Amino acid sequence: MKKIPHTYVIIFSLILLAAVATWFLPGAEPQTWQIFSAFFKGFKRSSSIIAFILIIGGAFWILNETKAIETGVHLLLKSCKNLEKYALMRKLGVNNLIIAIVITLFSLFGAVFGMSEETIAFVLVMVPLSKQMGYDEIVGICMCFLAAGLGFAGCMLNPFTLGIAQNIAGVQMFSGIEYRFVIWVIFTACGIAFVLRYAHSHVVCSTEDVAYGEDSVRKEGSDFSEVKTENKNTKQKVVLGVLGVVIAALIVGVTAFDWEFEQIAALFFAMAVVTGLIDGKSPSVIAKMFIDGCKDILSAALVVALAGGIIVILEDGNVIDMILSGITSSLGGTSQLGTLSVMYVFQTLLNAVITSGTAKAAMLMPIFTEISNSVGLSLQSTVTAFHIGDGFTNLLTPTSGVLIAVLSVAKIEYARWVKFAWKFILAMIVLGWLLLIPTLYLNLPAF
Repeated sequence: MKKIPHTYVIIFSLILLAAVATWFLPGAEPQTWQIFSAFFKGFKRSSSIIAFILIIGGAFWILNETKAIETGVHLLLKSCKNLEKYALMRKLGVNNLIIAIVITLFSLFGAVFGMSEETIAFVLVMVPLSKQMGYDEIVGICMCFLAAGLGFAGCMLNPFTLGIAQNIAGVQMFSGIEYRFVIWVIFTACGIAFVLRYAHSHVVCSTEDVAYGEDSVRKEGSDFSEVKTENKNTKQKVVLGVLGVVIAALIVGVTAFDWEFEQIAALFFAMAVVTGLIDGKSPSVIAKMFIDGCKDILSAALVVALAGGIIVILEDGNVIDMILSGITSSLGGTSQLGTLSVMYVFQTLLNAVITSGTAKAAMLMPIFTEISNSVGLSLQSTVTAFHIGDGFTNLLTPTSGVLIAVLSVAKIEYARWVKFAWKFILAMIVLGWLLLIPTLYLNLPAF
């Protein structure tokens, strides 16, 4: 398979293409050396977003280092095992319950804080668990990777896509959460039904006398033993409590007090400090961990600046006005649903090439916003089309590094995954489009 260019290369190529266009379009201002200053200007343009991304990245790095989420999943599985003593649960199926709960949990993680890369580590837990329940590796990666992807598309509070897209569009951050909650529930329910149907038709061994939890996970060489001690579990339970408080505060803050980047970043920075101290880390170690998290997310932060460079070239070259005029003319007479559908399809297709949601938000939302304003389309509808379109194709495209890593860890061939998932992904894309239609009539609040 031919290697696909790095995301930076793709975006810089678009900057070059935009600059070349200024030399041929009538009325444009030719851009030459500006292609090299576009990155700097894009950085200035998106400085608040970049700072927000870095702070969030550092905060969640510290949270992940505490292993609190792993402990929460571990305790959940042990609790499910204890339900086997009830006849009703044996009749309904403990396996069904475990699959449904775990998918819901990871989907929530995807919807609230954009879990994606983190699912790679959970494959080491979920694949052995799936085998112990009598199913194959596909079920294991569906419980974490596919579930998080569905939540990512549902996107109730994801600061990396929804928050940034709404901010660029001039919409109150995380407003319209009520309908997005409905979308998330529908996507998650479809995922659960799909995985359960597959699991029941692909039982690979008997599930009798299966032991869930710590023993079954350890058999396959997972590193869950790291969270075994009671003292460590206690710390991680407290960290989980802090995370719950943070999520609750986030919901209250954005819905009741109109919080924006500054307040949300402060909340997560405080979470980073508190969780680090709870985990027994010294201030110097916490600082180092925070920097490590910033380093890890730096690529995503810089790609926002680079993507913003495209808009800079198009604006400075007077191309944006011509593009908007041309699009508006071509969409003349087109219904709002038609305009919304065009944006959704474009975002879905682009997502197969550029998987970074933050990059696409910086690149597309200024244009989508202007198009929406020109045809009287609700900006909430536009944002919804963006985040749903940003959710599904990266569960299938080979340009997704997370997908390739997940499949590699689970020892699943890419062709096998495509054969398993493509019909479901296609169905979810169609469902996503159908769920856009009500946004035209719900009058979702923008502030």
